[in-house]
Amino acid sequence: MVDLQSQYAKIKDVVDPSIAEVMESAAFINGPKVHQFQKNLEDYLGVRNVIPCANGTDALQIAMMGLGLQPGDEVITADFTFAATVEVIALLQLTPVLVDVNPVTFNIDVAAIEKAITPKTKAIVPVHLFGLPAEMDAIMELAKAHNLYVIEDNAQAIGASYTHSDGSKTKAGTIGHVASTSFFPSKNLGCYGDGGAIFTNDDDLAHKIRGIVNHGMYERYHHDVVGVNSRLDSIQAAVLDAKLPHLDSYNTARRNTARKYNEAFKDHPNIVTPTGLEHGDSSDDHVFHQYTLNLKGVDRDALVAHLQSKNIPCGVYYPIPLHRQKAYMDERYNESDFPVTNALIQSVISLPMHTELDDEQIECITSTVLNFIQTNK
Repeated sequence: MVDLQSQYAKIKDVVDPSIAEVMESAAFINGPKVHQFQKNLEDYLGVRNVIPCANGTDALQIAMMGLGLQPGDEVITADFTFAATVEVIALLQLTPVLVDVNPVTFNIDVAAIEKAITPKTKAIVPVHLFGLPAEMDAIMELAKAHNLYVIEDNAQAIGASYTHSDGSKTKAGTIGHVASTSFFPSKNLGCYGDGGAIFTNDDDLAHKIRGIVNHGMYERYHHDVVGVNSRLDSIQAAVLDAKLPHLDSYNTARRNTARKYNEAFKDHPNIVTPTGLEHGDSSDDHVFHQYTLNLKGVDRDALVAHLQSKNIPCGVYYPIPLHRQKAYMDERYNESDFPVTNALIQSVISLPMHTELDDEQIECITSTVLNFIQTNK
């Protein structure tokens, strides 16, 4: 699904000296490379504060800790996403409230959010799933009306832009009160281990979060807030800083691959291709962390098996909705509340999507999918 070796080969002459510089300095924790990457990412995103941390899950948890959410507070998020989003809500003894998603974008459904708001609701966590930002204008309006925090889960959408209703653009992850991201190796901007970051334009919140990530310390051995140990190490920061100047070209390559996929599957009665390319070649609204088809009248699991038999990678994101996961089941949920999610888990399939895909590989993948559907009608 991801060809990190080929990507590394193209930037090896930049990455290797950056890593060597960290090794020679021995500044492995919170060293100059971390601060350099932090500043460069702030400039790229146009956000006042980037706080690096150890991984994307920690980033979400720390964002919620920074906002001062208390046990029992309700946090609304999407049912159709990776478990980390709801995992941290439960870890902090907050109350997760799962809602359905939009059938076209797969992102959290704004009407479902509004319906789920109660006097106990304190925050909304929109997930920018597969690289496409959620409907942030409507979500921010809803949050303002009900005095709620918005925590963007930007783990899959680094570099994506959100087009506001007035036509202006803002980078995903810089619109809500605070945001989190992951630098897991397979992400659009990935390191060579674990890594994450929190973004916010609120300087007071950023100050609190900087303490939380470092055991609650602003001065050594002075613990002013309850914190955790979650720091981005200098080697990972060196890798990320070397890759950051390439992020836009990486995302452009992903969009170009998505267009080729879309062209191959165009107007097929059994295939719904992803949205997000409607604004033409200049569009940067979708960064295609995943390229996900929605199949109609096709045995998805049989197609998965067929692709695997041809040594073509594929993925199902996600096969089990969060409301059915053993850890997060709750009698509050009714299956009738999740018609879109319950359909998607049976019909979605993600095809290889990375910066190194060439036309021959794309043709092999698409023809294999199309031939399977044609012969199994």
